[in-house]
Amino acid sequence: MPSKPLRHSFIAATPAFAAGRDTPRAFLELCLEQIEAREKDVLAFVETAIPAARSAADAATARWRENRQLSSIDGMPIGVKDVIETADMATGKGSPLFTGWQSGWDSASVKALREAGALILGKTVTTEFAASVPGPTRNPHDLTRTPGGSSSGSAAGVAAGFFSAGLGTQVVGSIVRPSSFCGVYGYKPSLGGINRGGSHDYMSQSCQGVLAASLADVWQTAIEIVARTGGDPGYPGIVGPMTLPEAKAPRRLVFLETPGWGAVSAPLKAAFEGTLARLRAAGIEIVGRANAAEVAEVEAAICEALPVTRDINGWESIWPLNIYSERDASKLSPQMRDRLKESLAMRPDDYRRCLARRAAIRALYARLAEGADGCIALSATGPAPVGLLSTGDPSFAVPGSLLGVPALSLPLLSEGGLPVGVQLLGFEQQDAALFAIAGAVERIVTGEAVAGG
Repeated sequence: MPSKPLRHSFIAATPAFAAGRDTPRAFLELCLEQIEAREKDVLAFVETAIPAARSAADAATARWRENRQLSSIDGMPIGVKDVIETADMATGKGSPLFTGWQSGWDSASVKALREAGALILGKTVTTEFAASVPGPTRNPHDLTRTPGGSSSGSAAGVAAGFFSAGLGTQVVGSIVRPSSFCGVYGYKPSLGGINRGGSHDYMSQSCQGVLAASLADVWQTAIEIVARTGGDPGYPGIVGPMTLPEAKAPRRLVFLETPGWGAVSAPLKAAFEGTLARLRAAGIEIVGRANAAEVAEVEAAICEALPVTRDINGWESIWPLNIYSERDASKLSPQMRDRLKESLAMRPDDYRRCLARRAAIRALYARLAEGADGCIALSATGPAPVGLLSTGDPSFAVPGSLLGVPALSLPLLSEGGLPVGVQLLGFEQQDAALFAIAGAVERIVTGEAVAGG
């Protein structure tokens, strides 16, 4: 086992920047020390831009010294998932088809981050086309275990203290699951919450999100992006204050077992039930399938989340996989070639039936908002499994993707000394309310006081 991973919260350091006791350049050097010490084992990066990051950190240091910082994240070191375009680095998409490929410009989110003064420290490892075939990244908590995927390098990089926040994407479980496995905070916004322009995740459930060292780092990174580039076209983008929403205890939370509950070990179930007990002791009502018919109905419906998502993604990935195959099928993994064959066997009516079922499940879930403030579940079936050939079971993460609602993974549990996340799910376009609940849940579970709802 390596030394315990670190998380470097940039937002926690900003009061010291403002007071002149610390600087963004010194903060960056702490991250670079961790990279020097551990990157050869963790393998979070595809490429780095360290000289440019140091130069940008010096400029941010001068701005903080003169009280003219560009934003709350001016000088924050950030990793960018390698399906998101950067003008100064290649975007390889986890595939040999795109080794060294550069568009020559920044994606919408990266452009916004640079305008906010953030340091784009490097491109982080993704699975092949942000799908299922893993890259080389290892879990910083135990190098024999997967970091999860597909936002593998972003999760591992935050956990190892390489940067304070990483951009990720999710269409199945690619933010929530690696956040859980690596013991970091992970945020999948409401559908369309962050502008995906220049990001190679085209599917209708795809979201760009943030993995970070603290809840505040997550929110500040996301809101500073949206303040400059908005959400996807046709969506309002994340709506909320320019600082982390104040913690507010919910009145009622729905406990969602999801299809993953049966795979959870007895000790982890006991630990999670202890978390629910602490929330109840704080005055929060917890309802589940056993005592609420509407919850049981939602539980039955989200059992379909993974197969429906796979079919939707299959149809939606015919292009560009057909183009990639025509270019050089030998550079696609066997799994990706099989996926294309399965997708080509689908017909438009198959896809339309899946869309109709997804809409029905979303409508059913939305009705929970009439009597609850949000939902609580595990983020994964357990700690990261041993081995690097799989990114793990996505059954706890996929419901939030199918539903299009905001999801947060909080590093609040462990099993066998390895992290497991607690997941909170909100309601569509109510992301700020979910962060307020998350702040309260975190404080209650860790023993801090919090204002009532």
